[in-house]
Amino acid sequence: MRRSRTTVGARVGPLTRTAGRGRAAARVDPRFCEVRRRVLPNGLRVLTVPAPGLHSAMIALYVRAGSRHERPETNGVSHFLEHLFFRGSRRFPDTVAMNAAVESAGGNLNGITARDHGCYYTPIHAGELETGLAILGDMIRRPLLREMDVEREIILEEILDEVDGDGRDIDADNLSKRLAFGAHPLGFKIAGTPDIIRALGEAEVRAHHARFYCATNLVLCVAGPVREGQVVELAEEHLGALPRGKVSRDAPPPPWPDGPRLEHVEHDDAQSELCLNFPCPPEHHPDYPVHLVIRRILDDGLSSRLPFEVVERRGLAYSLHAGIDAFADCGMFVVDGACAPKKLPRVVSEILRVLADLAVRPVGEEELSRVQRRHRMTLAFSLDSAAELAGWYGSGEVLHAPEGFEERCRRVERVTPEDVLRVARETFTRDKLLGVFVGPTSGRARRELERAVRAAF
Repeated sequence: MRRSRTTVGARVGPLTRTAGRGRAAARVDPRFCEVRRRVLPNGLRVLTVPAPGLHSAMIALYVRAGSRHERPETNGVSHFLEHLFFRGSRRFPDTVAMNAAVESAGGNLNGITARDHGCYYTPIHAGELETGLAILGDMIRRPLLREMDVEREIILEEILDEVDGDGRDIDADNLSKRLAFGAHPLGFKIAGTPDIIRALGEAEVRAHHARFYCATNLVLCVAGPVREGQVVELAEEHLGALPRGKVSRDAPPPPWPDGPRLEHVEHDDAQSELCLNFPCPPEHHPDYPVHLVIRRILDDGLSSRLPFEVVERRGLAYSLHAGIDAFADCGMFVVDGACAPKKLPRVVSEILRVLADLAVRPVGEEELSRVQRRHRMTLAFSLDSAAELAGWYGSGEVLHAPEGFEERCRRVERVTPEDVLRVARETFTRDKLLGVFVGPTSGRARRELERAVRAAF
């Protein structure tokens, strides 16, 4: 389908030697891959990221509109509109012809809807920017918004992945967001519910398009072997007629709820899913780099703590991950995975033991240095990807003040063992734990999980 995600990569440039703890023996030359920012007369922000060593370009058009910007009665309209864009525009009314045109230029039209933004993008041959921007510009500016009933059925099928046979939500991410944010729009499902999708009409979709798809609420980012002058000229031609409009505003998130809160959803499956959630600050917060370091200490290859302790050493689970869901003004630190139902209490106990250890025992200098070096190296790999460059700069511009690659690396490399200990103590506590478990359950298993939580902190 059309909802694969653009990988968020790094703001990077060619590397030169440097020394220092945590460095990948490299830093960024600011003269290379430096983002060029222009604002058109209508307020559209245009970012150009020249990367002359690449052979492909990426066009990404970001909008600050997602399920966070919806009302309860129209939840899912952002995602619905994303689908409808691909049904044709005034200049390209035939869907097949639209896709054939961009594919002949080396592209592949795609789109995503998230809770706080959306993105429409295509890889493209650098000599075919005109084609890509003509198509993306017209589908966003002048969509036909036709065949709503056909697209409605597709979305209803998509929603089936998140519910059981009785229509109950079994998606651990959706359940976690609802547990954390309650009735706030951050707790809404991105795709909406079947009842709302069936009720949405053309008037609501067109009103949403008119409100949010305006110049000041959009960011165009083009990365690859491209020239700023050409990008700006094409942006003016194909997006310069967009109305200025207003930037969308985010309702402040609610306070993190008092825990521990454990939600069990019975679902007949061979495995049990788990999702352990803790609060995390947004990217601009001084402690965000500490959370990035903690995330890598926990899950960044088989030598990191969670896969080693839970998977490799004890064989308790096959799938286990740690990650961060960051929004403009808040975030969630998430450990999720799946295991055999009978192993669930022990898996949770071991995860919490690993988290608690970070809060009582300072991380060693060698381990800290390794994850800091790996952070820099991983970001540097984005030199090879126009998609990751566009994702880093474009999403950064649409959601918050953009941050350079070297600045992010240095923030991470300033993290000390004392910082890790302090933030782990503040974050991994019983009263901040929100746990979601989906799968076969029993009263005994639930009691064992509750005991595991009490014993861990």
